[in-house]
Amino acid sequence: MRAAIVEAPGVLAIRTLSDPVPGPYEALTRQLFGGICAATDRHLVEGALPIPGISYPLILGHEAIGEVIAVGAKVRNMKPGDLVTRSGAPATDGCAAYWGGFAELGLASDFAAMRDDGLPEADWSPHLINRVLPPGTDAAAATMMITWRETLSYITRLGPVAGKRLLILGSGGNGFSFLVLALALGAEAVAMVGNPGWAAHAGDAGAAGFADYRDPAAVAGLGTIAGSAGFDMLVDAVGHSGGIEAVLPMLAPGAAIGLYGIEALGERMAALKTIAAQGFDVHGPGDYAEGEAHDQAAAMMASGALDARLWFDPAAPYPLDSIGDAIAAVAGRRSLKAVVRITG
Repeated sequence: MRAAIVEAPGVLAIRTLSDPVPGPYEALTRQLFGGICAATDRHLVEGALPIPGISYPLILGHEAIGEVIAVGAKVRNMKPGDLVTRSGAPATDGCAAYWGGFAELGLASDFAAMRDDGLPEADWSPHLINRVLPPGTDAAAATMMITWRETLSYITRLGPVAGKRLLILGSGGNGFSFLVLALALGAEAVAMVGNPGWAAHAGDAGAAGFADYRDPAAVAGLGTIAGSAGFDMLVDAVGHSGGIEAVLPMLAPGAAIGLYGIEALGERMAALKTIAAQGFDVHGPGDYAEGEAHDQAAAMMASGALDARLWFDPAAPYPLDSIGDAIAAVAGRRSLKAVVRITG
């Protein structure tokens, strides 16, 4: 199989690797499409992901959709032809897998069969991300399910959203996901701070206001949207130094604050302790469980409440050989997200 490999920081290549072999609880998948994550994928390519233990070379990709082509002997909840989320190739031929989505073949685990057969929860719970999508789902558009599930789980854990006023820091793919989800969940108003090139796009998506992150006066002006009561929730989708502190005066007492972005992770985690001491309800990165939001996100996609076309054109994927161009398009803010055709 061919796969997108980060040979070393800054070195991206397409290499042929050994085909994966499914175990008894695994399905073999033909990888159809993969989404580009502006944070994780770019950081892995650059060698800058702030998570210990990353090793190179590695197989890139954690937002892939695969089509089941064969199943192991104990698989009962997946069948050939099913579309499965977050399938990916395992580590092989000296390559680690983070998480191996950009390979022509992948594996997905039948967590329900593992659970029902009495395997320890630690064995099956990591595979809650492997879920079968409804028949007829657009596989290219469905690469957004990973972003939608993750951000939906995160924002839901901040507390009830209906009737609340939210402030979103960041106008990338994740920032827009928080914006759209908050409105779909019944938020009274959502304001966004970000790159001015996305201001009109945010307005089209329903933002009540937008401010250039480089303009402190414009950012402060968003406070009129929340009024004297202040914003009830803040989500920092980027994680730059000082971002949260700059808008604390605009928040309601005890407001929920979510640091989702990881750009300055170590410094930001220390800052969260100081912010929490001021009486805010603070949530850090990783406070989500993607699998728990699958059913709700799938229903929202089916209803049209979540539409991938806000982020990219599902009908215009990049070929696998041009994955570097797809990453550059997202990094250069020419697209909120990008999708790569892996096979077919």
